[in-house]
Amino acid sequence: MCKLCKARAGATRREFLKGTLAAGAGAMTGGGLLAAANASPSVATRSDEARSEMPAHSGEAGRRVLIRGGHVLSMDDSVGDFTHGDVLIEGSRIVAVGAELEADDAEVIDARGRIVMPGFIDTHHHLFETALRSFLADGIMFDDGTPEGSPNYMDHILGKLAPVYRPEDVYINELFGSLSQLDAGVTTVMDTSQIHHSPEHSDAALEGLRDSVRRSVFGYFEGQGEHSRYPQDASRLREQYFATGDGLSADGLMTMVMGGEIYLPDHEAAWALARELELPLAYHVVGSLGMAETFDELAASGQLAENHILIHMTGMSDMAWQAVRDAGAHVSLAVPIEMTMRHGTPPLMKTSELGILPSLSSDVECTMTADFFTQMRSTLTLQRMFVNELALQGEEERPALLTSREVIRYATMGGAKGLRLEQRVGSLTPGKEADILLLDAEAINVAPLNNVPGAVVTLMERSNVETVLVGGRIRKWRGQLLGADLPRLRDELTASRDYLFEAAGVDRRLFD
Repeated sequence: MCKLCKARAGATRREFLKGTLAAGAGAMTGGGLLAAANASPSVATRSDEARSEMPAHSGEAGRRVLIRGGHVLSMDDSVGDFTHGDVLIEGSRIVAVGAELEADDAEVIDARGRIVMPGFIDTHHHLFETALRSFLADGIMFDDGTPEGSPNYMDHILGKLAPVYRPEDVYINELFGSLSQLDAGVTTVMDTSQIHHSPEHSDAALEGLRDSVRRSVFGYFEGQGEHSRYPQDASRLREQYFATGDGLSADGLMTMVMGGEIYLPDHEAAWALARELELPLAYHVVGSLGMAETFDELAASGQLAENHILIHMTGMSDMAWQAVRDAGAHVSLAVPIEMTMRHGTPPLMKTSELGILPSLSSDVECTMTADFFTQMRSTLTLQRMFVNELALQGEEERPALLTSREVIRYATMGGAKGLRLEQRVGSLTPGKEADILLLDAEAINVAPLNNVPGAVVTLMERSNVETVLVGGRIRKWRGQLLGADLPRLRDELTASRDYLFEAAGVDRRLFD
């Protein structure tokens, strides 16, 4: 019997249901269920009205907040998950995770019907390109001599638009892009800011990150023009902005990474300065841009290190991958971008084969959205496509299928470890910073909830991100981002967009 034949036994039941629905259609539209729903507040509305008010002064020292009764996805095996659980926060930190916690002195956030989980961590995002959103939606990375290669990223984004950025453009792009990701539940980012045309540009990038009030890793990469002070200005930036203990900013939310692109002729100077300043080192590794030979040389000579963040890793040799694993270096994947912009095949099979825990990253919004539901779904479906094809071909030696829980691990603890923040964030663990999401599992696109990791990865979107905390401080409450005049900021970003395209001489055609 074929596999489909086994399902025929349920046909009678399905036909009965179809008949029931047809018979009831008139009642539901002409005074039945729909009319009743419109005549009085819905159950969801009444539930929302009964929810607690927003706790005051969240995140401040000594303030205790109890997130009560949610579906707790801790991402910490030692803590576990809770069908109905609580998370107790004191100041900026998590102090307890469990069921029916006692905390009479705490303000309560009613999390019934919500998934409570750690914030997402983006390990590679060019935030300065926020004003260029969707400009290169159909573009690829380089000119390949065909119409598909124009416009392209190298010539138009980096070659024409990036050089005309002023410090004020950098600031509003960084700020607006950060707030947008915060609204979508991305509580930590590594800003890969290749826009350091002058010290003033660098200061503007840092100020934009700071004013967004989320956790950020400032990636000091190269700039363009005679006023650029890369890489030597890293010493000033480290001293001015990250002089507190553990290399933190004054607000405790920012750290620093040194960019050291191996395609630059003098990358050795940036690498040496990173070692001197004791900073992690991040760089792109892209086979389609001809970097395989250079990376092979670095790998063979033992220059890879545990604190290296390798972005993309497409098209690299088996020898290089073995060196990455042996060194304990981190791999940051930008799966949707790698697939659409011709970086090469996302190396999910390699990370699976070698037991490497990667992180996820959004890369560039000129081509693809920076929300993490897109990143997770793309990663899950691509890896499963590869493995399923091997299974259909009869290959017995193949990686296991990626699961929803595992891809959430990429998006949380994978990012935390890659950015060397695993002692601070990435899971709901007592002692860690309270970077927490409340996701609406009663929304129309999710209910009824049957599987928590599955709902997060396969059903949800940014509209399900109801409440966001960073370091215990509420930054989004019941669907509303706090502390930002978004209409004014949007106008400033639009003005920046208009200036950039005019100054660069690039046509902005809405329907091309």
